Amino acid sequence: MIFHASFGNDEDVFREKEKGEENRMLPEKFLERMQEMLGEEFDAFLESYGQERFYALRVNPLKMNTSKDVSGEKVLSGIFSLTPVSWEPNGYYYAKEDMPGRHPYHEAGVYYIQEPSAMAVVPLLEVKPGERVLDLCAAPGGKSTQIAGYLAGEGLLVSNEIHPVRAKTLSENIERMGVRNVCVTNESPLRLAERFCSWFDKILVDAPCSGEGMFRKNEAACQEWSPENVELCARRQDEILNCAARMLRPGGRMVYSTCTFSVEENEGSIDRFLQRHPEFSLIHSLRLWPHKIRGEGHFAAVLQKSESVAEGYDPVAYGGLERGICPKDRQLDAWWDFWQQNRAEETGFGEMPKGVYLRFKDHLYLAPEQFPVLKDLKVLRPGLHLGTFKKNRFEPSHALALTLTGRDIRHVCQLSAKDRVAAEYLNGQTFSREGENGWYLLTVDGYSIGWGKLTGNIMKNHYPKGLRK
Repeated sequence: MIFHASFGNDEDVFREKEKGEENRMLPEKFLERMQEMLGEEFDAFLESYGQERFYALRVNPLKMNTSKDVSGEKVLSGIFSLTPVSWEPNGYYYAKEDMPGRHPYHEAGVYYIQEPSAMAVVPLLEVKPGERVLDLCAAPGGKSTQIAGYLAGEGLLVSNEIHPVRAKTLSENIERMGVRNVCVTNESPLRLAERFCSWFDKILVDAPCSGEGMFRKNEAACQEWSPENVELCARRQDEILNCAARMLRPGGRMVYSTCTFSVEENEGSIDRFLQRHPEFSLIHSLRLWPHKIRGEGHFAAVLQKSESVAEGYDPVAYGGLERGICPKDRQLDAWWDFWQQNRAEETGFGEMPKGVYLRFKDHLYLAPEQFPVLKDLKVLRPGLHLGTFKKNRFEPSHALALTLTGRDIRHVCQLSAKDRVAAEYLNGQTFSREGENGWYLLTVDGYSIGWGKLTGNIMKNHYPKGLRK
Protein backbone atom coordinates (compact mmCIF):
# COMPACT_ATOMS: atom_id res chain seq x y z
CA MET A 1 0.00 0.00 0.00
CA ILE A 2 1.43 3.38 -1.01
CA PHE A 3 0.14 6.77 0.01
CA HIS A 4 0.32 9.07 -3.00
CA ALA A 5 2.20 12.36 -2.94
CA SER A 6 3.46 14.75 -5.59
CA PHE A 7 6.48 13.41 -7.42
CA GLY A 8 8.32 16.69 -7.98
CA ASN A 9 10.00 17.82 -11.20
CA ASP A 10 12.44 16.38 -13.70
CA GLU A 11 15.43 17.87 -11.88
CA ASP A 12 14.71 15.56 -8.93
CA VAL A 13 15.19 12.42 -11.04
CA PHE A 14 18.31 10.50 -11.89
CA ARG A 15 18.14 8.22 -14.93
CA GLU A 16 20.31 5.18 -14.51
CA LYS A 17 21.24 3.06 -17.51
CA GLU A 18 20.67 -0.60 -16.65
CA LYS A 19 22.62 -3.51 -17.99
CA GLY A 20 19.38 -4.84 -19.50
CA GLU A 21 17.22 -3.34 -22.18
CA GLU A 22 15.26 -0.95 -19.94
CA ASN A 23 16.09 2.38 -18.39
CA ARG A 24 14.74 3.04 -14.94
CA MET A 25 13.99 6.31 -13.21
CA LEU A 26 15.33 6.49 -9.65
CA PRO A 27 14.83 9.64 -7.55
CA GLU A 28 18.09 11.49 -6.97
CA LYS A 29 17.36 12.19 -3.30
CA PHE A 30 16.61 8.50 -2.78
CA LEU A 31 19.96 7.55 -4.32
CA GLU A 32 21.81 10.08 -2.19
CA ARG A 33 20.29 8.70 0.96
CA MET A 34 20.94 5.07 -0.01
CA GLN A 35 24.58 5.84 -0.79
CA GLU A 36 24.96 7.38 2.66
CA MET A 37 23.25 4.36 4.28
CA LEU A 38 25.13 1.63 2.40
CA GLY A 39 28.59 3.09 1.83
CA GLU A 40 30.74 0.51 0.04
CA GLU A 41 27.71 -1.69 -0.66
CA PHE A 42 25.94 1.02 -2.64
CA ASP A 43 27.35 -0.07 -6.03
CA ALA A 44 26.13 -3.63 -5.48
CA PHE A 45 22.73 -2.30 -4.40
CA LEU A 46 22.48 -0.13 -7.50
CA GLU A 47 23.56 -3.00 -9.73
CA SER A 48 20.65 -5.10 -8.43
CA TYR A 49 18.25 -2.77 -10.27
CA GLY A 50 19.71 -3.95 -13.55
CA GLN A 51 19.01 -7.59 -12.72
CA GLU A 52 15.85 -9.57 -13.40
CA ARG A 53 13.45 -9.68 -10.46
CA PHE A 54 12.68 -12.99 -8.80
CA TYR A 55 9.33 -14.78 -8.99
CA ALA A 56 7.89 -17.04 -6.32
CA LEU A 57 4.78 -18.81 -5.15
CA ARG A 58 3.73 -20.21 -1.80
CA VAL A 59 2.01 -23.59 -1.69
CA ASN A 60 -1.23 -23.59 0.29
CA PRO A 61 -0.96 -26.21 3.09
CA LEU A 62 -4.74 -26.12 3.51
CA LYS A 63 -5.02 -27.65 0.04
CA MET A 64 -2.49 -30.40 0.62
CA ASN A 65 -4.99 -32.47 2.63
CA THR A 66 -6.20 -34.32 -0.43
CA SER A 67 -6.13 -37.99 -1.31
CA LYS A 68 -2.64 -37.34 -2.69
CA ASP A 69 -1.36 -36.36 0.76
CA VAL A 70 1.98 -35.27 -0.68
CA SER A 71 4.07 -32.13 -0.41
CA GLY A 72 3.41 -29.08 -2.53
CA GLU A 73 6.82 -29.39 -4.15
CA LYS A 74 5.98 -32.88 -5.42
CA VAL A 75 2.60 -31.68 -6.67
CA LEU A 76 4.09 -28.84 -8.71
CA SER A 77 7.55 -30.12 -9.62
CA GLY A 78 6.39 -31.65 -12.88
CA ILE A 79 4.58 -28.46 -13.87
CA PHE A 80 6.89 -25.59 -12.88
CA SER A 81 10.64 -25.16 -12.41
CA LEU A 82 10.84 -24.82 -8.63
CA THR A 83 13.62 -24.08 -6.16
CA PRO A 84 12.95 -23.56 -2.42
CA VAL A 85 12.71 -20.17 -0.72
CA SER A 86 14.88 -20.67 2.36
CA TRP A 87 12.84 -18.60 4.85
CA GLU A 88 9.40 -20.11 4.14
CA PRO A 89 8.93 -23.91 4.03
CA ASN A 90 6.04 -23.62 1.56
CA GLY A 91 7.75 -21.03 -0.66
CA TYR A 92 9.32 -21.75 -4.06
CA TYR A 93 10.93 -19.68 -6.77
CA TYR A 94 9.63 -20.37 -10.27
CA ALA A 95 10.82 -19.43 -13.74
CA LYS A 96 9.28 -16.36 -15.34
CA GLU A 97 8.08 -18.40 -18.30
CA ASP A 98 6.14 -20.80 -16.02
CA MET A 99 3.22 -18.33 -15.68
CA PRO A 100 1.46 -20.13 -12.77
CA GLY A 101 -1.32 -17.51 -12.76
CA ARG A 102 -2.72 -19.13 -15.90
CA HIS A 103 -2.81 -22.68 -14.55
CA PRO A 104 -6.09 -24.17 -13.19
CA TYR A 105 -4.31 -24.88 -9.89
CA HIS A 106 -4.20 -21.12 -9.29
CA GLU A 107 -8.00 -20.90 -9.39
CA ALA A 108 -8.16 -23.94 -7.10
CA GLY A 109 -6.08 -22.11 -4.48
CA VAL A 110 -3.25 -24.64 -4.57
CA TYR A 111 -0.75 -21.77 -4.29
CA TYR A 112 -0.49 -18.03 -3.87
CA ILE A 113 1.85 -16.01 -6.10
CA GLN A 114 3.91 -13.86 -3.73
CA GLU A 115 7.09 -11.83 -3.80
CA PRO A 116 9.74 -14.02 -2.11
CA SER A 117 11.04 -11.54 0.48
CA ALA A 118 7.44 -10.82 1.58
CA MET A 119 7.24 -14.44 2.75
CA ALA A 120 9.87 -13.80 5.43
CA VAL A 121 7.59 -11.72 7.67
CA VAL A 122 4.84 -14.12 8.80
CA PRO A 123 7.17 -16.83 10.20
CA LEU A 124 8.41 -14.20 12.69
CA LEU A 125 4.92 -14.11 14.25
CA GLU A 126 5.30 -17.76 15.32
CA VAL A 127 1.58 -18.39 14.80
CA LYS A 128 0.15 -21.56 16.34
CA PRO A 129 -3.17 -23.31 15.63
CA GLY A 130 -5.98 -22.07 17.86
CA GLU A 131 -4.67 -18.52 18.36
CA ARG A 132 -6.48 -15.25 17.69
CA VAL A 133 -4.51 -13.29 15.10
CA LEU A 134 -5.01 -9.87 13.53
CA ASP A 135 -3.57 -8.82 10.16
CA LEU A 136 -4.23 -5.11 10.43
CA CYS A 137 -3.25 -3.92 6.92
CA ALA A 138 -3.98 -7.10 5.03
CA ALA A 139 -4.70 -6.46 1.33
CA PRO A 140 -4.18 -8.07 -1.08
CA GLY A 141 -3.97 -11.12 1.19
CA GLY A 142 -0.55 -12.72 0.75
CA LYS A 143 0.42 -12.54 4.40
CA SER A 144 -3.13 -13.29 5.62
CA THR A 145 -3.33 -16.50 3.63
CA GLN A 146 0.16 -17.37 4.87
CA ILE A 147 -1.02 -16.88 8.47
CA ALA A 148 -4.08 -19.02 7.73
CA GLY A 149 -1.78 -21.84 6.68
CA TYR A 150 -0.03 -21.73 10.05
CA LEU A 151 -3.38 -21.66 11.90
CA ALA A 152 -4.33 -24.87 10.06
CA GLY A 153 -8.06 -24.16 10.31
CA GLU A 154 -8.05 -23.62 14.09
CA GLY A 155 -8.53 -20.33 15.94
CA LEU A 156 -9.47 -17.04 14.30
CA LEU A 157 -7.79 -14.64 11.91
CA VAL A 158 -9.19 -11.14 11.46
CA SER A 159 -7.92 -9.69 8.18
CA ASN A 160 -8.54 -5.97 7.90
CA GLU A 161 -8.13 -3.49 5.06
CA ILE A 162 -9.21 0.15 5.27
CA HIS A 163 -9.63 0.74 1.51
CA PRO A 164 -12.92 -0.80 0.19
CA VAL A 165 -11.63 -1.88 -3.24
CA ARG A 166 -8.54 -3.51 -1.77
CA ALA A 167 -10.67 -5.11 0.95
CA LYS A 168 -12.75 -6.78 -1.75
CA THR A 169 -9.60 -8.18 -3.38
CA LEU A 170 -8.47 -9.43 0.04
CA SER A 171 -11.78 -11.22 0.55
CA GLU A 172 -11.57 -12.84 -2.89
CA ASN A 173 -8.07 -14.17 -2.19
CA ILE A 174 -9.16 -15.53 1.18
CA GLU A 175 -11.97 -17.34 -0.63
CA ARG A 176 -9.73 -18.70 -3.39
CA MET A 177 -7.33 -20.20 -0.87
CA GLY A 178 -10.14 -22.13 0.82
CA VAL A 179 -9.79 -20.54 4.27
CA ARG A 180 -12.67 -21.11 6.71
CA ASN A 181 -11.63 -19.34 9.89
CA VAL A 182 -11.02 -15.80 8.63
CA CYS A 183 -13.13 -12.71 9.19
CA VAL A 184 -12.49 -9.94 6.62
CA THR A 185 -13.20 -6.40 7.80
CA ASN A 186 -13.07 -3.02 6.07
CA GLU A 187 -12.35 -0.70 8.99
CA SER A 188 -9.90 1.87 10.28
CA PRO A 189 -7.38 0.65 12.86
CA LEU A 190 -8.90 3.07 15.36
CA ARG A 191 -12.38 1.58 15.02
CA LEU A 192 -11.01 -1.91 15.56
CA ALA A 193 -8.97 -0.79 18.58
CA GLU A 194 -12.17 0.47 20.20
CA ARG A 195 -13.66 -3.04 19.92
CA PHE A 196 -10.74 -5.36 20.64
CA CYS A 197 -8.93 -4.15 23.73
CA SER A 198 -6.03 -6.53 24.61
CA TRP A 199 -7.73 -9.35 22.69
CA PHE A 200 -5.38 -10.78 20.05
CA ASP A 201 -2.55 -13.24 20.72
CA LYS A 202 -0.60 -12.13 17.64
CA ILE A 203 -0.79 -9.01 15.45
CA LEU A 204 0.84 -8.30 12.10
CA VAL A 205 1.24 -4.67 11.05
CA ASP A 206 2.43 -4.78 7.44
CA ALA A 207 2.31 -1.02 7.34
CA PRO A 208 1.56 1.35 4.45
CA CYS A 209 4.93 2.65 3.33
CA SER A 210 6.80 4.53 0.62
CA GLY A 211 7.49 1.24 -1.18
CA GLU A 212 11.19 1.77 -1.84
CA GLY A 213 11.88 -1.96 -1.63
CA MET A 214 9.54 -2.58 -4.57
CA PHE A 215 11.10 -0.14 -7.06
CA ARG A 216 12.48 -2.98 -9.18
CA LYS A 217 9.16 -4.81 -9.14
CA ASN A 218 6.80 -1.84 -9.37
CA GLU A 219 7.84 1.21 -11.37
CA ALA A 220 4.75 3.10 -10.18
CA ALA A 221 6.15 3.02 -6.64
CA CYS A 222 9.31 4.66 -7.93
CA GLN A 223 7.39 7.39 -9.73
CA GLU A 224 5.27 8.18 -6.66
CA TRP A 225 8.23 8.50 -4.27
CA SER A 226 9.14 11.75 -2.58
CA PRO A 227 10.68 12.77 0.78
CA GLU A 228 7.29 14.21 1.71
CA ASN A 229 5.66 10.84 1.07
CA VAL A 230 8.19 9.17 3.38
CA GLU A 231 7.27 11.61 6.16
CA LEU A 232 3.56 11.09 5.54
CA CYS A 233 3.94 7.33 5.75
CA ALA A 234 5.97 7.56 8.96
CA ARG A 235 3.25 9.60 10.65
CA ARG A 236 0.58 7.16 9.48
CA GLN A 237 2.63 4.24 10.76
CA ASP A 238 2.79 5.82 14.23
CA GLU A 239 -1.00 6.02 14.34
CA ILE A 240 -1.46 2.43 13.19
CA LEU A 241 1.06 1.06 15.69
CA ASN A 242 -0.67 2.87 18.54
CA CYS A 243 -3.93 1.14 17.62
CA ALA A 244 -2.25 -2.24 17.31
CA ALA A 245 -0.68 -1.86 20.77
CA ARG A 246 -4.15 -1.49 22.31
CA MET A 247 -5.40 -4.70 20.69
CA LEU A 248 -2.54 -7.04 21.69
CA ARG A 249 -3.02 -9.10 24.84
CA PRO A 250 -0.46 -9.05 27.66
CA GLY A 251 2.44 -11.26 26.65
CA GLY A 252 1.37 -11.13 23.01
CA ARG A 253 3.67 -10.87 19.99
CA MET A 254 3.54 -8.23 17.28
CA VAL A 255 5.48 -8.00 14.03
CA TYR A 256 5.87 -4.68 12.24
CA SER A 257 7.00 -4.78 8.62
CA THR A 258 7.45 -2.57 5.57
CA CYS A 259 8.74 -2.94 2.03
CA THR A 260 10.88 0.19 2.22
CA PHE A 261 14.46 1.14 3.12
CA SER A 262 13.77 4.42 4.91
CA VAL A 263 15.15 4.53 8.46
CA GLU A 264 12.38 6.99 9.34
CA GLU A 265 9.76 4.37 8.45
CA ASN A 266 11.62 1.38 9.86
CA GLU A 267 13.96 1.71 12.85
CA GLY A 268 12.60 5.22 13.39
CA SER A 269 9.00 3.99 13.62
CA ILE A 270 10.04 1.32 16.12
CA ASP A 271 12.09 3.74 18.24
CA ARG A 272 9.21 6.20 18.40
CA PHE A 273 6.79 3.39 19.25
CA LEU A 274 8.94 2.09 22.11
CA GLN A 275 9.19 5.59 23.56
CA ARG A 276 5.40 5.87 23.55
CA HIS A 277 4.82 2.29 24.76
CA PRO A 278 7.30 1.18 27.43
CA GLU A 279 5.21 -1.96 27.97
CA PHE A 280 6.73 -3.29 24.72
CA SER A 281 10.24 -4.58 24.08
CA LEU A 282 12.08 -5.20 20.83
CA ILE A 283 13.02 -8.86 20.37
CA HIS A 284 14.92 -8.39 17.12
CA SER A 285 14.71 -6.76 13.70
CA LEU A 286 15.96 -7.58 10.23
CA ARG A 287 16.48 -6.02 6.83
CA LEU A 288 16.35 -7.84 3.52
CA TRP A 289 18.39 -6.21 0.75
CA PRO A 290 17.90 -6.96 -2.98
CA HIS A 291 21.68 -7.15 -3.55
CA LYS A 292 22.04 -9.82 -0.84
CA ILE A 293 19.05 -12.12 -1.33
CA ARG A 294 16.93 -13.47 -4.16
CA GLY A 295 14.10 -11.02 -3.56
CA GLU A 296 13.16 -7.40 -3.03
CA GLY A 297 13.64 -5.13 0.00
CA HIS A 298 11.89 -5.68 3.32
CA PHE A 299 12.14 -4.66 6.96
CA ALA A 300 10.62 -6.46 9.96
CA ALA A 301 10.73 -5.96 13.72
CA VAL A 302 9.45 -8.39 16.36
CA LEU A 303 7.89 -6.81 19.46
CA GLN A 304 6.74 -8.39 22.72
CA LYS A 305 4.15 -6.96 25.08
CA SER A 306 4.74 -7.16 28.84
CA GLU A 307 3.08 -10.05 30.67
CA SER A 308 1.77 -7.73 33.41
CA VAL A 309 -2.02 -7.59 33.49
CA ALA A 310 -3.77 -4.34 34.33
CA GLU A 311 -6.45 -4.32 37.03
CA GLY A 312 -9.83 -5.18 35.56
CA TYR A 313 -8.32 -6.79 32.44
CA ASP A 314 -10.95 -8.75 30.49
CA PRO A 315 -9.87 -10.68 27.38
CA VAL A 316 -13.41 -10.68 25.98
CA ALA A 317 -14.04 -8.43 22.96
CA TYR A 318 -16.42 -5.50 23.32
CA GLY A 319 -19.95 -6.86 22.91
CA GLY A 320 -18.97 -10.40 23.90
CA LEU A 321 -19.07 -13.51 21.73
CA GLU A 322 -21.51 -14.21 18.95
CA ARG A 323 -24.13 -16.82 19.86
CA GLY A 324 -25.37 -17.29 16.30
CA ILE A 325 -28.27 -19.47 15.19
CA CYS A 326 -28.95 -22.81 16.82
CA PRO A 327 -28.23 -25.54 14.22
CA LYS A 328 -31.71 -26.97 14.91
CA ASP A 329 -33.44 -23.66 14.14
CA ARG A 330 -36.06 -23.99 11.39
CA GLN A 331 -34.48 -21.16 9.37
CA LEU A 332 -31.56 -23.51 8.70
CA ASP A 333 -33.74 -26.32 7.36
CA ALA A 334 -32.91 -25.64 3.70
CA TRP A 335 -29.17 -25.70 4.48
CA TRP A 336 -29.57 -28.87 6.53
CA ASP A 337 -31.47 -30.56 3.71
CA PHE A 338 -28.78 -29.60 1.19
CA TRP A 339 -26.00 -30.91 3.41
CA GLN A 340 -27.73 -34.18 4.23
CA GLN A 341 -28.45 -34.84 0.56
CA ASN A 342 -24.98 -33.98 -0.73
CA ARG A 343 -22.44 -34.83 1.94
CA ALA A 344 -20.46 -38.04 1.64
CA GLU A 345 -21.32 -40.75 4.13
CA GLU A 346 -17.90 -40.53 5.77
CA THR A 347 -17.36 -36.80 5.48
CA GLY A 348 -14.78 -35.20 7.74
CA PHE A 349 -17.42 -32.62 8.72
CA GLY A 350 -19.57 -35.21 10.48
CA GLU A 351 -23.30 -34.63 10.89
CA MET A 352 -23.10 -30.83 10.67
CA PRO A 353 -20.16 -28.45 10.17
CA LYS A 354 -19.18 -27.03 13.56
CA GLY A 355 -19.03 -23.33 14.28
CA VAL A 356 -21.30 -20.32 14.74
CA TYR A 357 -24.07 -20.01 12.16
CA LEU A 358 -24.78 -16.43 11.10
CA ARG A 359 -27.49 -15.32 8.69
CA PHE A 360 -27.44 -11.97 6.90
CA LYS A 361 -30.66 -11.65 4.87
CA ASP A 362 -30.47 -14.64 2.50
CA HIS A 363 -26.77 -15.40 3.07
CA LEU A 364 -25.54 -18.02 5.53
CA TYR A 365 -22.06 -17.97 7.07
CA LEU A 366 -20.19 -20.32 9.34
CA ALA A 367 -17.95 -18.40 11.73
CA PRO A 368 -15.33 -20.01 13.98
CA GLU A 369 -16.29 -20.87 17.53
CA GLN A 370 -15.55 -18.10 20.05
CA PHE A 371 -16.38 -15.55 17.37
CA PRO A 372 -16.77 -11.94 18.62
CA VAL A 373 -19.85 -9.78 18.09
CA LEU A 374 -19.08 -7.42 15.19
CA LYS A 375 -22.20 -5.26 15.20
CA ASP A 376 -21.72 -1.84 13.56
CA LEU A 377 -18.40 -2.84 11.97
CA LYS A 378 -17.92 -3.12 8.20
CA VAL A 379 -17.58 -6.86 7.68
CA LEU A 380 -17.09 -8.35 4.22
CA ARG A 381 -16.75 -11.98 5.27
CA PRO A 382 -17.63 -13.15 8.81
CA GLY A 383 -16.10 -16.57 8.34
CA LEU A 384 -17.00 -19.09 5.63
CA HIS A 385 -19.83 -18.19 3.26
CA LEU A 386 -21.87 -21.40 3.03
CA GLY A 387 -24.38 -20.20 0.47
CA THR A 388 -27.67 -18.48 -0.24
CA PHE A 389 -31.27 -19.28 0.64
CA LYS A 390 -33.42 -19.37 -2.48
CA LYS A 391 -37.14 -20.12 -2.70
CA ASN A 392 -37.60 -23.56 -1.11
CA ARG A 393 -33.93 -24.48 -1.58
CA PHE A 394 -30.34 -23.69 -0.64
CA GLU A 395 -27.65 -22.84 -3.20
CA PRO A 396 -24.07 -23.55 -2.06
CA SER A 397 -21.39 -20.88 -2.42
CA HIS A 398 -18.19 -20.97 -4.41
CA ALA A 399 -16.35 -20.34 -1.13
CA LEU A 400 -17.77 -23.55 0.34
CA ALA A 401 -16.66 -25.55 -2.70
CA LEU A 402 -13.07 -24.35 -2.34
CA THR A 403 -12.89 -25.59 1.28
CA LEU A 404 -14.05 -29.12 0.39
CA THR A 405 -12.39 -32.20 -1.03
CA GLY A 406 -13.75 -35.12 -2.99
CA ARG A 407 -14.03 -37.06 0.27
CA ASP A 408 -16.61 -34.59 1.63
CA ILE A 409 -19.23 -34.60 -1.13
CA ARG A 410 -21.41 -37.39 -2.49
CA HIS A 411 -21.09 -36.42 -6.16
CA VAL A 412 -17.68 -35.46 -7.54
CA CYS A 413 -16.76 -34.64 -11.13
CA GLN A 414 -13.05 -35.16 -11.57
CA LEU A 415 -11.25 -33.17 -14.25
CA SER A 416 -7.62 -33.00 -15.31
CA ALA A 417 -5.56 -29.84 -15.66
CA LYS A 418 -4.45 -31.23 -19.02
CA ASP A 419 -8.05 -31.63 -20.20
CA ARG A 420 -9.66 -28.78 -22.16
CA VAL A 421 -12.87 -29.33 -20.17
CA ALA A 422 -11.23 -27.78 -17.08
CA ALA A 423 -10.38 -24.62 -19.03
CA GLU A 424 -13.88 -24.54 -20.52
CA TYR A 425 -15.44 -24.83 -17.06
CA LEU A 426 -13.35 -21.89 -15.79
CA ASN A 427 -14.59 -19.98 -18.84
CA GLY A 428 -18.21 -20.58 -17.81
CA GLN A 429 -19.13 -23.28 -20.32
CA THR A 430 -21.34 -26.31 -19.77
CA PHE A 431 -20.29 -29.82 -20.76
CA SER A 432 -21.73 -33.31 -21.15
CA ARG A 433 -21.41 -35.82 -18.32
CA GLU A 434 -23.32 -38.95 -17.38
CA GLY A 435 -24.51 -39.54 -13.85
CA GLU A 436 -27.18 -38.94 -11.25
CA ASN A 437 -28.79 -35.51 -11.35
CA GLY A 438 -27.81 -33.06 -8.63
CA TRP A 439 -24.97 -30.94 -7.26
CA TYR A 440 -21.39 -31.96 -8.10
CA LEU A 441 -18.12 -30.75 -6.65
CA LEU A 442 -15.76 -30.20 -9.57
CA THR A 443 -12.09 -30.94 -8.98
CA VAL A 444 -8.91 -30.55 -11.02
CA ASP A 445 -6.51 -33.38 -10.23
CA GLY A 446 -8.23 -33.70 -6.84
CA TYR A 447 -8.34 -29.97 -6.00
CA SER A 448 -11.79 -28.39 -5.83
CA ILE A 449 -12.52 -25.52 -8.21
CA GLY A 450 -16.29 -25.02 -7.91
CA TRP A 451 -19.79 -26.39 -8.28
CA GLY A 452 -21.72 -27.84 -11.17
CA LYS A 453 -25.28 -29.12 -11.31
CA LEU A 454 -26.00 -32.13 -13.49
CA THR A 455 -29.36 -32.10 -15.26
CA GLY A 456 -30.10 -34.57 -18.04
CA ASN A 457 -26.42 -35.39 -18.65
CA ILE A 458 -25.53 -31.69 -18.98
CA MET A 459 -23.27 -30.21 -16.29
CA LYS A 460 -24.57 -26.70 -15.70
CA ASN A 461 -21.83 -24.27 -14.81
CA HIS A 462 -21.93 -22.57 -11.39
CA TYR A 463 -18.46 -21.03 -11.54
CA PRO A 464 -18.91 -17.35 -10.54
CA LYS A 465 -19.31 -15.06 -13.56
CA GLY A 466 -16.93 -12.49 -12.13
CA LEU A 467 -14.10 -15.05 -12.01
CA ARG A 468 -14.51 -16.57 -15.47
CA LYS A 469 -11.58 -16.42 -17.83
